[in-house]
Amino acid sequence: MVYHIVNSYLNLREASQGVKEKLQQDMKEALKSHDKIRLQTIRMVLASIKNAEIEKMHSLSDEEMAAVIQREIKMRKEALEQFARGGREDLVRQAEAEIKVLEDYLPQQLSDSELKDIIQQTISEVGAQSSKEIGKVMAALMPKIRGRADGKKANEMVRQLLA
Repeated sequence: MVYHIVNSYLNLREASQGVKEKLQQDMKEALKSHDKIRLQTIRMVLASIKNAEIEKMHSLSDEEMAAVIQREIKMRKEALEQFARGGREDLVRQAEAEIKVLEDYLPQQLSDSELKDIIQQTISEVGAQSSKEIGKVMAALMPKIRGRADGKKANEMVRQLLA
């Protein structure tokens, strides 16, 4: 019984702590467990968050941190393609491992059907009729899905639905 109460408290505490605090806590755990890939990845993303805070001159919200993490994932996916073309399997595996680590810090991603529903709702809200209005739809859509879906994927779906 006591175990369940303590476990519930810990889960609640973890849910309420911010992304940055979770990253810092996980960095300490990775340091203790000698998990080099996880430690290196978390340090890099914390540095990116710090740079973004300096650039914006304020502490980032969890949503803004999710955008930074998404950007880091995107960079690693692009590098992964280059490594694969160059035949560098060791670097491909490292990039894949880093992507897995970073994905743990993103909010729950939308499924294709959920994303499609949100896009259709946004198209009807905006009143878009043709593919000429993709920009208007994307401007209204991105705040709704930021951090929960890939913008490129959303843009492709918007193009298909407006075609």
